[in-house]
Amino acid sequence: MAGLADSGSNPDVDLLYDINGLAKAAPPWFDRVMEYVGEYGLLLAIVLLVLGCWWSVRRRGGEDAASTVAALAWAPLAAGVAVLVNVPIRGFVERPRPFLDHQGLEVLVQGKTDYSFVSDHATLVMALAVGLFVAHRKFGLVALVLALFGGFIRVYMGVHYPTDVVGGFALGTAVALLLSPVAMALLTPLAKAVERSPRAGWLVRARGRESGQDTAVPEARTDRTSERDLAA
Repeated sequence: MAGLADSGSNPDVDLLYDINGLAKAAPPWFDRVMEYVGEYGLLLAIVLLVLGCWWSVRRRGGEDAASTVAALAWAPLAAGVAVLVNVPIRGFVERPRPFLDHQGLEVLVQGKTDYSFVSDHATLVMALAVGLFVAHRKFGLVALVLALFGGFIRVYMGVHYPTDVVGGFALGTAVALLLSPVAMALLTPLAKAVERSPRAGWLVRARGRESGQDTAVPEARTDRTSERDLAA
């Protein structure tokens, strides 16, 4: 396979060497940063985007708050389902990590002994990003950019082939989109029930918003009553 890379007859391996070659040319401190970002940073950033979107939605309130919160709840659930679906896929394909079959790679993370296809990281971040995009376009677009960058880093780190990442993106997207109607049919009534709960309603809609809406009508009625009294 290494010879195929030299001959240019395997685009997947060619691209692996081209992208991973950037790690060889980079200073050690930059590779350490990329290692942390690729392993934890981008996943954490997308999770924070989901939480930030939830916080924004519940503060804004509105009639669609429950359905949006339901869609946000589906994002991490979709990621979990996608990773579970990937377990038999990896076991069936049994593709070794690239550094086991190809010499001269700069491997930034040691100890990876599981199979390479499909990339769990790429599957996870893309399922989260697509789920967030379904719930909120602006937050979702940022998450999608981060997910794409995360896939690039997995190849940069020398732990995945480009096709491992593409496969992960496809799997995460498919699970998040194809199962979304079923998930929303189940999660939206649950979110609406939580919204009506006096104790857990704050998870869907900020209590300040509710109290403000509840007190606005009585105050208006009081003002109109006073005006009629003065007119009399």
